[in-house]
Amino acid sequence: MSTTLADHYLANVLVEFRRYKSLADRAMAQIDDPVFFAVLDPEANSIAILVKHMAGNMRSRWRDFLTSDGEKPDRDRDSEFILTPADTRPALMARWEEGWQTMFQALEPLAGTDLLRTVTIRGEPHTIIAATNRQVAHYAYHVGQIVFLAKHARSSAWQSLSIPRGKSAQFNDAMAAKRDTRA
Repeated sequence: MSTTLADHYLANVLVEFRRYKSLADRAMAQIDDPVFFAVLDPEANSIAILVKHMAGNMRSRWRDFLTSDGEKPDRDRDSEFILTPADTRPALMARWEEGWQTMFQALEPLAGTDLLRTVTIRGEPHTIIAATNRQVAHYAYHVGQIVFLAKHARSSAWQSLSIPRGKSAQFNDAMAAKRDTRA
């Protein structure tokens, strides 16, 4: 159990990042390769591009998080939005996993006392709490896009990642029953 507000914040951020990763992973598990690479229109991003971009962002932001700028000199952000023949689904998913691992390895050792330390992103100073909040919002945004695209493609075959339509009362009853058995 977290003993300070700052420690609680860090623990909660890790829970939220894991929840967003799980949402995206479970959405992508429901789609085949043609959907993974599909674009809705010429200006849209495919799930593959979103995965590539998020992986590149995580690698840049979280590698050497406390000691170097979050926009690494070896990052080519624009290339994250272009797929090449090397960008197969397995290759992109390996980068996705590496990106998340890099992020978790940067955040997990932090203590609440670290939250007001300063890191930079593109030369701009941010407290660790501000930099982390920025990334929570960024990843939630793109995970939402991934879920939308996967759900759109699966249509009526979509397996809900939360409470299915028309099942709220049933879900609430199950939660109440669960609470009652603990009492």
